Amino acid sequence: MSTRFLVFGFIALSTALCTVLAVMSGGGFAYALVALLPLFALGIFDLAQRRHAILRNYPITGHLRFLLESVRPEIRQYFIEGEKEALPFSHSQRAMVYKRAKIVNDAQAFGTLLDFREPGYAWMPHSIQPSVIEDHDFRVIVGGSRCKQPFALSVYNISGTSFGALSANAIGALNQGAKLGGFAQNTGEGSISPHHRRHGGDMIWQIATGYFGCRTAEGRFDPEKFRDVAADPQVKMIELKLSQGAKPGHGGVLPKAKLTEEIARARGVAMDRDCISPSRHSAFDTPIELMELIENMRVLSDGKPIGLKLAVGHRCEVLAMIKAMLATGISPDFLVIDGSEGGTGAAPLELSDHVGMPLMDGLEFVHSALVGAGLREEIRIGASGKLISAFDLAQAFAFGADFALSARGFMFALGCIQARNCHTNRCPTGIATQDAGRQRAIDVGDKAQRIANFHLNTLKALAELLETAGLSGPAELTPGHIHIRQQDGRAVRGAARLGAIQPRALLRGQIEGDLAEEWALAQAISFQPIDKTEEHWESLRELARGIV
Repeated sequence: MSTRFLVFGFIALSTALCTVLAVMSGGGFAYALVALLPLFALGIFDLAQRRHAILRNYPITGHLRFLLESVRPEIRQYFIEGEKEALPFSHSQRAMVYKRAKIVNDAQAFGTLLDFREPGYAWMPHSIQPSVIEDHDFRVIVGGSRCKQPFALSVYNISGTSFGALSANAIGALNQGAKLGGFAQNTGEGSISPHHRRHGGDMIWQIATGYFGCRTAEGRFDPEKFRDVAADPQVKMIELKLSQGAKPGHGGVLPKAKLTEEIARARGVAMDRDCISPSRHSAFDTPIELMELIENMRVLSDGKPIGLKLAVGHRCEVLAMIKAMLATGISPDFLVIDGSEGGTGAAPLELSDHVGMPLMDGLEFVHSALVGAGLREEIRIGASGKLISAFDLAQAFAFGADFALSARGFMFALGCIQARNCHTNRCPTGIATQDAGRQRAIDVGDKAQRIANFHLNTLKALAELLETAGLSGPAELTPGHIHIRQQDGRAVRGAARLGAIQPRALLRGQIEGDLAEEWALAQAISFQPIDKTEEHWESLRELARGIV
């Protein structure tokens, strides 16, 4: 039992004894006050300590959560929730993050809690001759042939975390943690605040439809403001967000009632109106114009890596972008694929549950399309969406990703308890709120170290996985290293699910099926297919089959 519970138990017991003695002695009101002194002492201790945000925000009563947590196995097992029940992250997943962040032994006793017979269960093979990996600081160079400032990026980084959605202390702790651990923090679409800059951590500057931080008064892209912000040496990469997994194809609103002067200044918006993120970009209308915007950003940033973030929707639109890359000779340095299971942003239920392509499906498609177009070596692929364990990372790398990002994983390391009150401004841990009283519970220095610990221990676990498979790094993972249980009980290797596509096969017309049809429909001058009529579809099907 931890010292915290011993202290709590002692104070609770002494309070109870004092109360009983006060009643038995007939001391009245004065004795009752004396009986409460231990509780007052506990409350003062809770407010003064810096390790637990819950206790700073909820002195005394916050201990009930930890007390219940100590008997969690019995309560949850018999009355509430299974260990692996994902809501959206299971208790086992969250506990793993907490332990790695606090450098607590995260070994699991008595075998797996997963049912290996269930469809979707995935595993990796191991080698009789495991490898030895000396350095688990895995990195990938991001920057194609047109990039002047390529960046050695960690394979695991913090995904989009906007100031405004998250509190100042949360942003500061994440950035300091990134600095301590040598990885990058994606700023989220809310642009760069002083809290992103204060600790010197590397940043991926995200720009979305609102162009926050580089916008005109009318809300359009401002090249000069972009140049000024991009010159910041902390900005290592720049990401233009087309869509996100939590709410693809949907804009957003930060009501003016929630705008603070600091948020408005960081975003470059007025205080007298709602802060709007439109559902689509105004800086381009066609795939070719998108490539021209990427090149313009590359020039304005003096050659820093420029990339796109998107949740895959209509596959033909992605293929249209690839055709525009080929037509213009301009391509992004990286693409971040966000799965529909991504979810830091509050969103309508239907969009969260039923819109957008899941991460692994999106990775498979984009990787295959880039290979088929002969562009895969030029463009790095990032993955985002419920990636918190080493196996999550391994699976993403096997299906085409070069690096990964996570928001909720690092939020757990920061102290998130999955209360799911992110959109109410009443986050109990002070992470997803602008309430000054609540966010003061976050001790930036203490939480930053936990964030760095989580990153370090996750990459150590990844190295252990790779060693057991006899590999030397994440780049050696292939779809064949992942086995997946099917509905009929068979185990299928990921290679069979992904399918083999040869480099430049799309250009040579050496593919068949849906991808061939969609490739024929895609056009560089428009996101719309060439022709939506059934007659045109049928002629393309015949062409793909080699009939015509």
